[in-house]
Amino acid sequence: MRIVFFGDVVGKSGRDALVSYIATNKKKLNIDFVIVNGENSAHGFGITQRICDQFFDIGVNAITLGNHTFDQKDNLQLFDREKRLIRPINYPKGTPGRGMQVFDVPFLNKKVLVINAIGRLFLEQNDDPFQVIPEQINGYVLGNNIDAIFIDFHAEATAEKVAMARYLDGKITALVGTHTHVPTADAQILQKGTGYLTDCGMCGDYDSCIGMHEESPIKRFTSKVDAYARMRPAEKEATVCGVLIDVNQNGLCDHIETIRSGGFLKEQQN
Repeated sequence: MRIVFFGDVVGKSGRDALVSYIATNKKKLNIDFVIVNGENSAHGFGITQRICDQFFDIGVNAITLGNHTFDQKDNLQLFDREKRLIRPINYPKGTPGRGMQVFDVPFLNKKVLVINAIGRLFLEQNDDPFQVIPEQINGYVLGNNIDAIFIDFHAEATAEKVAMARYLDGKITALVGTHTHVPTADAQILQKGTGYLTDCGMCGDYDSCIGMHEESPIKRFTSKVDAYARMRPAEKEATVCGVLIDVNQNGLCDHIETIRSGGFLKEQQN
């Protein structure tokens, strides 16, 4: 089975590039299951029903989120209604939505468990992901009652991502980091068979400040004026950043390879 995951989609430029890439490459790359991080897809802040529908229409199977999950306040009912939309699992109890979901891949007769978690270092303090994730995957055994377990770990600190992957090595198929919007070069298979990448990067315009026009971020760093509300996504051609993961019969990672296509970054095309 081949799973593909695309990092944080930022604004319309990122959405358009992702739609084009999937339409062109899904069959070409023999992709069986598609996961997208959509937490910046609505003008950089959160996601909407319309954008969810756009992603599902092009063959996305699951959408993960992150620290901007609830930025679109008029969409709260969406999280309880849409089972394919997954917010961080370690948000406090009572938070709308779900942090994990089992998906059927009918034409392969397989099941994929997708989990979204958020880090705590340099982010808001949520429940401990090192406690929550093992508790939630307890009872799922790769190659037995689940065919793949994929985790999108939305975290700021590299060490936290590395530690989580090594903590879960052999118990999950792959852990891929998101949030920093910068693709890393450390795609690897850990000793016990779990695929790992510190950060997938974003689907967005890299001629920018992590996907946003640079004026507002620069102003925030050089003055006391909070320009956060005026941030807007950059709108030139986006680079699509993702990762391909081949899953073996035991539910572990046989191969992991990064994708970079189009836009400002040098391409790395499979």
